[in-house]
Amino acid sequence: MRSVPDLARFGPAVLVCALAAASALEPASAAQTYPARPVRLIVPFAPGGGTDITARAIALKLTERLGQQVVVDNRPGANGTIGMDITAKSAPDGYTLSTMSSSHTLNVSLLKNVPYDLLRDLAPVTQATRQPYSLVINPTVPAKTVEELVAHARARAGALNYGSSGTGGLSHLAGALFANLAKIDIVHVPYKGGNPALMDVLGGQIQMLFSTLLQANPHLKSGRLRALAVTTAKRSPAAPQLPTMAEAGVPGYEVTQWYGIVAPSKVPPAIIARLSKEIAQIVQEPDVKSRLAADGSEAVGSGSGDFGAHIRAEVAKWAKVVKETGIRAD
Repeated sequence: MRSVPDLARFGPAVLVCALAAASALEPASAAQTYPARPVRLIVPFAPGGGTDITARAIALKLTERLGQQVVVDNRPGANGTIGMDITAKSAPDGYTLSTMSSSHTLNVSLLKNVPYDLLRDLAPVTQATRQPYSLVINPTVPAKTVEELVAHARARAGALNYGSSGTGGLSHLAGALFANLAKIDIVHVPYKGGNPALMDVLGGQIQMLFSTLLQANPHLKSGRLRALAVTTAKRSPAAPQLPTMAEAGVPGYEVTQWYGIVAPSKVPPAIIARLSKEIAQIVQEPDVKSRLAADGSEAVGSGSGDFGAHIRAEVAKWAKVVKETGIRAD
């Protein structure tokens, strides 16, 4: 093989072509040897939540498949933007990944000065899970169906309150979308987390909440809460008896909490493809599906391209909802 000095005597054009060909081989070579050291999986939320549970279930199995330790690193703050910013600005070598949730697609429209571009600076790997919220009410509210709740709210404009885990979160926008599509006037009451909001629904201080099934189930079984519907487009395997909001009389309503895996943009496609394939298989393993189901989640395992399309659709959807409802994350 000729050395670069030998090629140089043929002229600048040949030299440029030779160097370009050599550099083009580097991503392929990196993909073939990947991973050669531990991989960091950032969770941009606090330990113990759904994102963290999903990340740890994946990390355990991915460690086995890759032959290198996958280390979960919780970096909470600013509705998930701190951890995601770390990922976006990391080297594009596949050694820093991040979980993301539907909240990140809300941040695009809700938050000012997000320090990264969600669609440009991050590469989708796979959507790992999806899960519904359930619309739950205090049993003192005289409604057994969503249609009855809507009629009750219309007869008492501004008298019913719904809680959320905080302004700008998905449970907040779930309620705002309900009010917008059903043409009802209900009052948002933000809390510092989903559990305090749930406690006030149980106590009757507020009347309704869009809650996770995991959070609500014990109180549904005891009769202290009443569930009217789930928020996803299809019924949930975890609660097949509950209709969807669309089935229950609110056409066009769909809110899905979901978790996925992303990497910095410009990670070699071969590495993205491998990670996507491995994680998609992991979330479909029976023991992992069972662990995720305990959190009310359903395994997905989509391809990178499908996940990218899903992220773009979610960004567009929530931008429209934010504009129509005038929500601000103060």
